[in-house]
Amino acid sequence: MRSLPILACLTCVGMPPMLAQDSTSAGRFTVEHPTLHNLGFEWSISGDANRNATVSVEFREVGASQWREALPLVRIGGERVFRQREHLEYTVPDGFAGSILNLRPGTEYECRFQLSDPDGTEGDTSQLVRVPTRSEPQPFQGGEVRHVYPPYHEGEKLEPHFTSLLQAYYGAGLGDWSVVWERPVRPGDTILVHAGLYRNDRLNYVDPMMTPFDGTNWLTIKATADRPITIRAAGDGEVVFDGAGNHRLFDVTASAHHIFDGLTFRGTDIAIFAGFKNVTGAVGLTVRNCRFEDVGFGVWTEFEGSSDFYIADNVFLGRAEQRNLLVGWTGPLWRSAGPYGSHEVRSYYAVKVYGPGHVIAHNAVAYFHDGIGISTYGTPSSDPHMRASSIDIHNNDIHMSGDDFIETDGGVHNIRVYNNRGVNAAHGGYSSQPVFGGPAYFIRNLLYHVPSGVAFKFSAKAAGLFAFHNTIIGEQVAGDLSANMHYRNNLFLGRDTPERGVMTWSNATSVHSSDFNGFRPNTGVARQYRWRAPRGAGTLYDAESDNWQTFSTLAAFREATGQERHGIEVDFDIFRRMQAPDPVKRHAVYHAADLDFRLRPDSRAVDAGVPIPTVNDGFSGEAPDLGALEVGAPEPVYGPRWLKGRPFYK
Repeated sequence: MRSLPILACLTCVGMPPMLAQDSTSAGRFTVEHPTLHNLGFEWSISGDANRNATVSVEFREVGASQWREALPLVRIGGERVFRQREHLEYTVPDGFAGSILNLRPGTEYECRFQLSDPDGTEGDTSQLVRVPTRSEPQPFQGGEVRHVYPPYHEGEKLEPHFTSLLQAYYGAGLGDWSVVWERPVRPGDTILVHAGLYRNDRLNYVDPMMTPFDGTNWLTIKATADRPITIRAAGDGEVVFDGAGNHRLFDVTASAHHIFDGLTFRGTDIAIFAGFKNVTGAVGLTVRNCRFEDVGFGVWTEFEGSSDFYIADNVFLGRAEQRNLLVGWTGPLWRSAGPYGSHEVRSYYAVKVYGPGHVIAHNAVAYFHDGIGISTYGTPSSDPHMRASSIDIHNNDIHMSGDDFIETDGGVHNIRVYNNRGVNAAHGGYSSQPVFGGPAYFIRNLLYHVPSGVAFKFSAKAAGLFAFHNTIIGEQVAGDLSANMHYRNNLFLGRDTPERGVMTWSNATSVHSSDFNGFRPNTGVARQYRWRAPRGAGTLYDAESDNWQTFSTLAAFREATGQERHGIEVDFDIFRRMQAPDPVKRHAVYHAADLDFRLRPDSRAVDAGVPIPTVNDGFSGEAPDLGALEVGAPEPVYGPRWLKGRPFYK
């Protein structure tokens, strides 16, 4: 079995000294918001001008005797993240950040960290913390249960019963009395919504839904994590909230710890609005087992203090008028379609968040401009609890995006994108535009048919990017500079796209690495591998056009750069059954059910990877396999678990 000396170098390859002090002084240690499966940490430092300090990490469940190795924290600091036309200019502060991955929900862990520097250290260089992972939010069992029935309901009604959600939530009335909230629900209460259509009549002064003029359900009560307010379907049939074409169906920006479960939202621009930038936003929002259709936005917050959302097992369907043609937001086909001729113009994001601790998992998304995203936002706060850090986006199934499948744009530290499947994106696959220091982990994601060739859209000088075990059916041609970028155990298979190579690396600094990856070159193309990096210890930020090198073979690339010493060239015969998308048919639509990303057990990609602690523990054979799916391991469940693999978008 191969050992992993290569990961040690991810934190110690040098950038030019910014300060004369080579020894390291330890600063503030921060435990980020836990998620269900991962823990994130930050450790600020000063000094270490030669960037040879390291932080080792070990962990164990509380009560266990054996410590386990985790990924070392990533050395960050000095990277410039900028985009001039938006006047964005940010320099990553010196420190370390990183995650302990693939943990059990609802479990407390001991985590220990050791800061070392051969040039010497000052301050407290050891940290031992106990941190529990979160559990999936659950309704409180001891609260009052209120029943809601549609106005036309006939027959028995359970008590206490109400004729609209807002009446049950606030005890509100019609007309002017809709803002008289004299008997609201309390933390721990449950509202059971019975089968029927709840359609706003917002131009009616006495709208039965009690939403006159705007048709918006404003929910403002602050519950608690152990006593959430639950709004769920009663189980006697489909519950549909229809905005009747209004702008915002639910506004929960002033709420805390609400659970929406088993509901359908439709006919509105924004189904659930959860936060304004620099104003306020929801905390602890849970949306699960729901269906969104004919919406412009599913769930959306821009507030830096929105935290700990759990958005899981939902179906999001955008307003696509053309579902059999992949149309992006640029180019002649888009322009000729007119402002309402393509799906991506009318539906923006299924889920878009900002703030710490969010989990967006097992959702099915189709016909949006972007599938799932973090707000691009801008310069992050210095407060680690008021920015986009410690966010998990995993096991989502995304079909037909006019722009990108998943955007980590605006993320700061410990963004974790893993086990997602994306098929058909007009512009890019998995995006960091930018990430403000990282790490942003992209692990075991699948990608098929991104005709632009931008599998990873690392842009706006993103910093701290780690791509492990992804299977990319397509090229990686994004050429914007990024810093602290590392690739391991991935597969990139070119589609024989004319005049396009299979792989591009564009490094702003000398902190970079790429090894143990598999590539399928495009037939008949001489410039297969494109590379740029600073010569020596400088940076390329002020000379972006310099230093490009191109190579026709992986061997030539290896000899010139020292990268990919264990990389291999492969072909589509490594898979059980896989055919590349036609590079000429840019607007074609493919379906995940027709694709098989599994490796053949005897292929070159099997046992060709390198062990990475907490990423590929438990692999079979002599070494991990390349790509997202290990031979013999259970396949991930993509999309809502209750769908059991059934198509969701047809």
